Amino acid sequence: MLTNPRAERVRSVRALGRRSSRERAGRFVAEGPQAVREVLAFRPETVVDLYVDPQVSERRTDILALAQQHDVRVHECSPEVIAAMGDTGQPQGLVAVCRPVDVDLAAALAGEPRLVVVLTNVRDPGNAGTVIRAADAVGADAVLVSDASVDIYNPKVVRSTVGSLWHLPVVRGESVETLLHACRQVGLRTLAADGSGDRLLPDTDVRTPHAWVMGNEAWGLEPAVRDACDEVVRVPIYGHAESLNLAMAATVCLYASAQVIRRGE
Repeated sequence: MLTNPRAERVRSVRALGRRSSRERAGRFVAEGPQAVREVLAFRPETVVDLYVDPQVSERRTDILALAQQHDVRVHECSPEVIAAMGDTGQPQGLVAVCRPVDVDLAAALAGEPRLVVVLTNVRDPGNAGTVIRAADAVGADAVLVSDASVDIYNPKVVRSTVGSLWHLPVVRGESVETLLHACRQVGLRTLAADGSGDRLLPDTDVRTPHAWVMGNEAWGLEPAVRDACDEVVRVPIYGHAESLNLAMAATVCLYASAQVIRRGE
């Protein structure tokens, strides 16, 4: 049982909350039952170590069974150690140290994709994670995150995906120009979601394969990115709200696409 919150092993796990430490170690952290269960169920080979509070493991025998099934190293820890490893205010008793699940851009867009999301200059971890989760929910083929956006292995991003990080290809580290070019190369129309759009979402043709391009939370898409896309589309606001936040707008656009795509199958 690990009981010392100041032990070197504990400090090394805690350090993975920093991007520089994640990149140096080639590891990141997944916290809580949902995230840990999903990585063990979908990508168990990426789990290096699992740290558990024994009281939690008694209740979550399903997660421990998955860890045992895939020969994952399990370490029992005191609640104080679990709290010291994570960055949440309310630790949930499970912390997994994982290898990245990086996907090559060409591989992510192989197989005639029909619905893709491109995120550029998205800085808020919660928004980024929620968009990945929404993309997973609608059955999108991939999420492409530009190098100017938040790190997808930021603990808050991982938590916000609620496991979706391991369900579909997520590409990171490429420029938005490279991502848009790659989308065009595989026949995807690029639809910029932006409040300045001259076309409303209900009037947009989403029957053909396309990629939704989403920008920064505060200032939207850069003019050069908007100009590079095939169409600029805005979500209509029927009430008095000034706008929708990024995650809400992305979810609305993705579901509008998914409904049309699913009807055509």
